[in-house]
Amino acid sequence: MAQVSKLGQLLLLPNRSLLTVVASKRHRSIVPLRTSPKPMESSFNKKRAQGRDNNDASKKNLQLKVRKLNPINTISYVQILGTGMDTQDTSPSVLLFFDNQRFIFNAGEGLQRFCTEHKIKLSKIDHIFLSRVCSETAGGLPGLLLTLAGMGEEGMSVNIWGPSDLKYLVEAMRSFIPNAAMVHTKSFGPVFNTDGPTFPRQSKLLDPIVLINDEVVKISAIILQPNCIEGQVLTPSESSSQMRMDHSSQTLDSPNGKKLPAAKPGDMSVVYVCELPEIKGKFDPEKAKAFGLKPGPKYRDLQLGNSVKSDHQNIMVHPSDVLGPSVPGPIVLLVDCPTESHLEELLSVQSLTSYCDQTNNLPEAGKSVTCVIHLTPASVVSCSDYQKWMKKFGSAQHIMAGHEKKNVEIPILKASARIATRLNYLCPQFFPAPGFWSFPNHNTSIFGSLSSSEGSFSEHSKVISAENLLKFTLRPYAHLGLDRSGIPTMEASSEIIDELLSEIPEVLEAIKHVNQLWQECSQTKEDLIPVEDHKMMIEEPWLCANGIPGCLENIRRDDLEIVLLGTGSSQPSKYRNVSSIYINLFSRGGLLLDCGEGTLGQLKRRYGIAGADDAVRTLRCIWISHIHADHHTGLARILALRRDLLRGLPHEPVLVIGPRQLKRYLDAYQRLEDLDMLFLDCKLTTAASLDAFEGDFQGNSVNSQSLNNSNGDSIASKVDSTLFARGSRMQSYFKRPGSPVDKDAVSPILKKFKEVIREAGLKALISFPVVHCPQAFGVVLKAEERSNSVGKVIPGWKIVYSGDTRPCPELIEASLGATVLIHEATFEDAMVEEAIARNHSTTNEAIEMGESANAYRTILTHFSQRYPKIPVFDETHMHKTCIAFDMMSINVADLSVLPKVLPYLKLLFRDEMMVDESDDVVEAVTSVS
Repeated sequence: MAQVSKLGQLLLLPNRSLLTVVASKRHRSIVPLRTSPKPMESSFNKKRAQGRDNNDASKKNLQLKVRKLNPINTISYVQILGTGMDTQDTSPSVLLFFDNQRFIFNAGEGLQRFCTEHKIKLSKIDHIFLSRVCSETAGGLPGLLLTLAGMGEEGMSVNIWGPSDLKYLVEAMRSFIPNAAMVHTKSFGPVFNTDGPTFPRQSKLLDPIVLINDEVVKISAIILQPNCIEGQVLTPSESSSQMRMDHSSQTLDSPNGKKLPAAKPGDMSVVYVCELPEIKGKFDPEKAKAFGLKPGPKYRDLQLGNSVKSDHQNIMVHPSDVLGPSVPGPIVLLVDCPTESHLEELLSVQSLTSYCDQTNNLPEAGKSVTCVIHLTPASVVSCSDYQKWMKKFGSAQHIMAGHEKKNVEIPILKASARIATRLNYLCPQFFPAPGFWSFPNHNTSIFGSLSSSEGSFSEHSKVISAENLLKFTLRPYAHLGLDRSGIPTMEASSEIIDELLSEIPEVLEAIKHVNQLWQECSQTKEDLIPVEDHKMMIEEPWLCANGIPGCLENIRRDDLEIVLLGTGSSQPSKYRNVSSIYINLFSRGGLLLDCGEGTLGQLKRRYGIAGADDAVRTLRCIWISHIHADHHTGLARILALRRDLLRGLPHEPVLVIGPRQLKRYLDAYQRLEDLDMLFLDCKLTTAASLDAFEGDFQGNSVNSQSLNNSNGDSIASKVDSTLFARGSRMQSYFKRPGSPVDKDAVSPILKKFKEVIREAGLKALISFPVVHCPQAFGVVLKAEERSNSVGKVIPGWKIVYSGDTRPCPELIEASLGATVLIHEATFEDAMVEEAIARNHSTTNEAIEMGESANAYRTILTHFSQRYPKIPVFDETHMHKTCIAFDMMSINVADLSVLPKVLPYLKLLFRDEMMVDESDDVVEAVTSVS
């Protein structure tokens, strides 16, 4: 009893819970908690809600840093940035590092979070190169550009390079990224179906295109374009001003008379050639003196390659007179050959011949390749032709960076993995073991397949598998070669737990209490009195529940699971990814509510590689709340994977519901790669809109006539007048579009929508407008009724997700009697003015919204990244509320326990309820309409 009392005192002492702790690098201060405005009377930023906020990044002239180059680099290396290596959801990135310059190749999802974890400052990156333009290699680009745009007073930009496909991505991103953030995007290679001079032979397209050539490095690109017969070549230029968008499908005549498909966007891949200048020979001062030179500036001029006049002799002294023999500069190839069709093109590239090892002669002076990094997938690497091509560079170090299962065992994001391990140890019911923990041990690798295959490298060949943070040193020359010192080691979960118990020994007792909560829940579940009317429900004591809503009577564990994949706002951080919620309906598939960058990676961490593939394959619907990047930039990667998983199988496009600006983005993006989806405007899934269309589905003659009236004018009028009336206090301040609702186009999609909802076991999915930015919505999910063993009808559960919003009456109305309200809580209560300015909610406002709506449970999410691990909150009114963490999985059968675990979860972070205002925590500018 003494131990229980001690733990109870530890958990319930009103130490920090009733105060707001504000920490900065300079000082800490304790500020009394401020009371938030009443939800029904809350203030909001009208200009921001209307999309007229003058503080947005679109008004900035973003700065592009111009650095003073250091031609005599003391340090230079290439390094594997292992994004996606553990989850296999995206392409790894490669860093080319110089003293005063940084180049990154590929920017897949998670790059920004990776850089935060490993203290790679985004502000130091000068150029980003894409080996292909697709969701796998460029999924992290939108978020990265927005983060840079929000840095400092003026904001920043970066040079983006890619094949001519890049213009399609840039065009798509214009719907939510300010043009100022993308003015330095540059594309190269063939332009599709445009007038102008063309090359008669494809071989011209395989010539290197020099992108950068300065005293530090020369970077060239070689385009691999399968079945590309003719095309206009564009030299590096601003894609925003010199690109035409013409995507008509054509068939071109090949030289042999056969018809071949025309080149299309998304097909191109790039081989990058990075050449460092030669290393000058050692300066010999004795020789300099012999030529009559005095020690001084002329010595340095000679070392820099300049000729000088002798001080004592009437002669010119040349560098070769006083320098030893030069050492050829190292050369790095980055090869992305995604298919066997690209391999055919790679084999025909003659411009790489000068870099190959020569059998009878030495390689051309200065042209010997030092290192080859292969981004090529294992399926292509295993081809004998690819291995023969690799043998041409037999003296080079080959690093195989295609996905390999051996890397699954070591989490790339170690900080969040440690938190997940601790949470799993304390409460495995809400924090199941990550999916990759159970992944079988695979020691096979590309290197193993190369070694065992016929015609492969000899045993002396340099072929290794890439590992996270593996380096290959280029300068200083004395250290040329591999550097494994930074590779993370495998950290056993037992080590993490031992460290936890050493720090917080009370955790052992907390685990007993957590387990006891579930035992009590299972023992008393049959005795609980179902309450049909939430308004009559007695509020629960802090650690004792005496009633459940009727919809949870005899609920099955395979009915619903809410998985919080991302619980942070604005930009990914070490501990919290951006917004995404997976609604797991088990045998009935699943839904995604918002889909921020890294959603696929989070799914794979939760369910494992195969389990996440199953979840994506069976997605019924993806619902997006609004156009801000932290809520939808993971969408293209999810859709592309689903397309690939279902290729060749009978299936229908997945339904994407979102604000109309999202359709502009997806339509433009689909010119780059097919996403296999149907789009439905959120506005058409509001209650008023669905009612307006209902008559057409039921064949009601009166409603059918009105639907056909003036091509849907009556529907548009009804929807606008009921939801977005002029002068209403709604978030969207909806401006009527130039054309009315197209009934003929919308009706089939709405019928598909109703089918999807029914197949998912839902009675309704209803969007409702909220107060944040133009066209921002929340959503209600209502399950179908069911019958128990004696035929009693049990109402279906009701889940409400607020999206981003200020407290508003529309949200309260939508949430009345909700089983679960998932509500954003971006700021602590002391920052209510900031919440109003940005049209977000504070923790206390979110709790009050749940109370006003009489929701059974409220889950707080979307926390500002200034709260690195756990937000600041007031425990006083948390008896129905819980704080969300990434990967938290809440089964509907465990809702009665949910608020009771919060004090035990808080125990894990008892010394960390503070604000992070360090330089690494930057509030990204994502509020762009």
